[in-house]
Amino acid sequence: MIRLRFSAELNYDVMSPGCDFIFNIHAAHTRYQRVLTEMMEVGQFLLPQVYTDAFSGNRYMRLRAEAGPLRLRYSATLELRHHVEMADAISEVPVAQLPTDVLVYLYPSRYCQSDRLYDVAMREFGMLPRGYARVRAICEWVRGHVQFKSATSNASTSAMDTLRDRVGVCRDFAHLMIALCRALNIPARFVTGIDYGADPALGPSDFHAYVEVFLGSRWYLFDPSGTAIPMGLMRFGSGRDAADVSFATIFGAVGAHVPKIDIEAINDPVAGAVLPWRCTEALSTDDGVGLLVGARLVPLG
Repeated sequence: MIRLRFSAELNYDVMSPGCDFIFNIHAAHTRYQRVLTEMMEVGQFLLPQVYTDAFSGNRYMRLRAEAGPLRLRYSATLELRHHVEMADAISEVPVAQLPTDVLVYLYPSRYCQSDRLYDVAMREFGMLPRGYARVRAICEWVRGHVQFKSATSNASTSAMDTLRDRVGVCRDFAHLMIALCRALNIPARFVTGIDYGADPALGPSDFHAYVEVFLGSRWYLFDPSGTAIPMGLMRFGSGRDAADVSFATIFGAVGAHVPKIDIEAINDPVAGAVLPWRCTEALSTDDGVGLLVGARLVPLG
């Protein structure tokens, strides 16, 4: 079991009264990610509304701020209990057998133009045996062909831009990997959170984007940027791409400061908590689902 303690502080200068915010910085509740404690501090005297999206399970907070400084600080302690599987045993799922709620992650989206990457995907990966190993090859290809460098992309950078420029940050790596997977009819989605174990040389801790790919009967973790220890990835939300899970969506004239992120892993062997380590097995922190076989839904996992 992995136990993580983290905090995320956001600071804004609200230029006019009545500016609206939607935040996605609450730790997600899944079968394998259990939130032990959490606290939200809001600098203004406001009444935020927190709700959970019925489809994605993402937790959102909305508020309307007054003019002046606005500070939010969310902190939580959580436990990760990973589903671990031997990678060689995991297969790709034919489209006809995919659960209906997975199908949306086959389609092109704003930042993941999989329809335009078909030729590249087929040339590089079309002849590889289908299964977890092929997806791992896509992940390693992206990591090997794109340079990680801060401040090299912006909110409009797409998978096509990253393929052309060969440089980006974690969200760019994620978008490119997702687009290549979808081009091969492999469902893939964008996940936001915070990572433990990143090299301090990359700079202060920040929000992190990674990928989940649907294989076998569940969503498996991949970090194409290679900056984190996958076992130390905690989840805020998941969606088709970054447009679905921005940590902050702002409506109004607002100035934003750089987020302040802290995360630590708790080493407590007596309680069964160990530090994250790099492993070769496939990892998942999402619930297993059923596959469609004929007209029946067969539960797996």
